[in-house]
Amino acid sequence: MTNNSLMAHELQARLGNQLRQLRLRENLDQRELAARAGVGLNVVKRLEAGKGATVASLVNVLRALGQADWLNTLAPPVSISPLQIAKARTKAPRQRARKRRGRV
Repeated sequence: MTNNSLMAHELQARLGNQLRQLRLRENLDQRELAARAGVGLNVVKRLEAGKGATVASLVNVLRALGQADWLNTLAPPVSISPLQIAKARTKAPRQRARKRRGRV
């Protein structure tokens, strides 16, 4: 099964398991990780259980685990194709997204 076909809860569960493995590799219990990350114990428990938390909490936990480089993988820079650059020179920059007409 590819990452594109996974449901959101499956991805959260996979991420939670990886966070747990990182924490155990660092020989930290959940309480220690929470203290290092500056988040509550329940935040760490929810992340590891795949129940989710805020993005800020995830960032703090990743930094506390020494895995801030994961953030580059999660949100790589957006690249622009040469065709988009050429079109952008003739149009004003987009300010909003809108629904496509005729599609549901």
